[in-house]
Amino acid sequence: MTPEPAARAPETALDAYSRIVTSVAADLTPHVAALEVRGADGRGGAGSAVVVDDAGLLLTNAHVVAGARAGRAVFADGSEVDVDVVGADPLSDLAVVRARGGTPPPAELGDAGTLRVGQLVVAVGNPLGLAGSVTAGVVSGLGRSLPTRDGRTARVVEDVIQTDAALNPGNSGGALADAASRVVGINTAVAGWGLGLAVPINATSRRILAALVADGRVRRAYLGLVSTPAPLPAELALRTGRRRGLRIVDVVPGAPADRSGLRRGDLVLEAGRRPVADAQSLQRLLFTEAIGEPLPLTVFRSGAMVDVIAVPGELTG
Repeated sequence: MTPEPAARAPETALDAYSRIVTSVAADLTPHVAALEVRGADGRGGAGSAVVVDDAGLLLTNAHVVAGARAGRAVFADGSEVDVDVVGADPLSDLAVVRARGGTPPPAELGDAGTLRVGQLVVAVGNPLGLAGSVTAGVVSGLGRSLPTRDGRTARVVEDVIQTDAALNPGNSGGALADAASRVVGINTAVAGWGLGLAVPINATSRRILAALVADGRVRRAYLGLVSTPAPLPAELALRTGRRRGLRIVDVVPGAPADRSGLRRGDLVLEAGRRPVADAQSLQRLLFTEAIGEPLPLTVFRSGAMVDVIAVPGELTG
């Protein structure tokens, strides 16, 4: 008599979680390279990079390739290819490199605009010698700003995704993916213990990618704000018919925002006569055509509406 097979235990929530993470890791690891670059002065950098098209373009962080012109990409299957740095945009911390030979097929790009706080995300990197570095967590914040500095030049990376997926050294430039293995962000920094940040994949970052491929750089208007989305006070929300604005949590000294009189604590309601509800609402306005042009902003300050005129400068350095 043939014994009956043992009954299969029902899938637990932990099993489902593990299945999703392992599936995303298997899907994305082949598309994420370990990137090593070196500049003319001999200085080098290392991180990860994600294949984003069939023509051999890889997306990574600007700080990973800073000052470099070329390097090599090493994939999880052991294949290697020389790469050239096409361009970098420090304001978004995004950069593009082009492979001189064949690469694995591109990863699928998603839309960070669909993310929600609490949603599962998986960070996939490829630090040199540690192929397929994978961590998982949840989206813990959206629309964050990240102040950065390069020598004397202060910059602010806007509209950053905050996640508690731990980022290992060398994971900068790697992929942040949703449960369907779509790349929704490029991991950019470790902000603190248990905190990771990623540049979102959205309409703005696609515009940046196109500009880098076409021109090698992005001319960016620059205000110099550190901001976060914030709810409007109930009375103001009733009066304006809006629910959210953009709270200024810091202003870079000497930046256009500082010279215009914008202050920490101001709640930005409009920019360019358009409603502002998150960092991306403002970032969309800060491309080439905004440089040197008056930008009207309406802020809520100390219980009153205040109109401010800022003149964005061009990010340099």
